[in-house]
Amino acid sequence: MISTQDYSTLPDAPALRRLCKALAVLDAINSQDWEYRYYSYNAEWGEGEEALTMRDGEGDEMLILFRAEGCVINGFLHEYDQPDKTQVTRGLPEYFDDFIFGEPVNSIGTTFCLWHTAGHGWQTGVVENEDDGSEELLYIFDGNPETYADWADEYYGEETDRSPLNVNAVAQIYRGETLTKTIVLGIVDELEDWPQLEEDLRAIGYPYDFS
Repeated sequence: MISTQDYSTLPDAPALRRLCKALAVLDAINSQDWEYRYYSYNAEWGEGEEALTMRDGEGDEMLILFRAEGCVINGFLHEYDQPDKTQVTRGLPEYFDDFIFGEPVNSIGTTFCLWHTAGHGWQTGVVENEDDGSEELLYIFDGNPETYADWADEYYGEETDRSPLNVNAVAQIYRGETLTKTIVLGIVDELEDWPQLEEDLRAIGYPYDFS
């Protein structure tokens, strides 16, 4: 499992960015009500910055910032003690400081932190507690479409009669292929609001063609 103890299989920043956009697209299809989504993506978070937001509705949150220099992951799990933030961020490049030590991250909290740069790959600060819960949030980044499909079938399909996700459709989105109505209908049986999905895709910065 991917964690702060073993992040050797965590995708590099460009690949993780593509995967984060895919997760946001999939959630936008699965839940047109933003309130019930786990993953959302803002392609215009700031000047030259994009970000993934993950919320589970029970207090756990993850924010990932993408810049030209790389990316940084801030994870917060409400059932775990927060470590000394100066230690888990030791060695963090200064260009990530405004994000990690500013808002909303500062108010959310930090249970773990990792960052990636082209020159040094993935790094983390001092991790004193091996059981920091990081694998609970990072497992989704294994790059396997079945991982998302299994999770979504349970989360979105529980107590409903919706069909299981088509893993091939999930894989197409993981590869960044232009989203079509056919792919969308491999994720859900029907979509209520196509204009809303188009708006979400523009916010994510993901290509689509519904003609």
